[in-house]
Amino acid sequence: MIYIIDHQDSFTWNVVHQFSKFDKVYCSNFFDIDKKKLDQSNVIVLSPGPGAPKDYPTTSKIYKKYKGKKKIIGICLGYQQILFNEKGKIVQQKNIFHGYQSKVRVTKESKLFKKNKIFKVGRYHSLKLYEPYKSNNLKITMRCSKTYIPMAIEDQKNNVYGFQFHPESFLTENGNIIIKKILSA
Repeated sequence: MIYIIDHQDSFTWNVVHQFSKFDKVYCSNFFDIDKKKLDQSNVIVLSPGPGAPKDYPTTSKIYKKYKGKKKIIGICLGYQQILFNEKGKIVQQKNIFHGYQSKVRVTKESKLFKKNKIFKVGRYHSLKLYEPYKSNNLKITMRCSKTYIPMAIEDQKNNVYGFQFHPESFLTENGNIIIKKILSA
């Protein structure tokens, strides 16, 4: 089962719909967690949402408790939440990307996707990871081809993955393939 933590975002049910193509999905608000179902899940998805990672301390606790024990996937705010909990600094970016399609390039750090492969993705964010950023296990695996902003992460050791972009968006080509590859990893 996949447990999706909803940060009260308008995209969450699109995420639910996408992930339900691959497994049974349970979704609840971040402030109304079903601990029994969370324990039963194999995968935890941290949804997009408004605000910044610091606004969701319950999600931070869940991430820290289950990191390395269950597969965790973060999308947009969920991606930022992972980085925030891994000592990354999340900052306002100069340009806001809401409903914007970008090309992202896979870096040599990715174990799941072919190096230099280009994906067209849908972006809906005003925050980004401040660099330089160093981590022993968490690798930046996709970057915006134009701005070089980090757009995806992988931590193979702890089974943690994240995307600054929205794989469920109609602006993301091959979003289902991206999710299927991660769920199969």
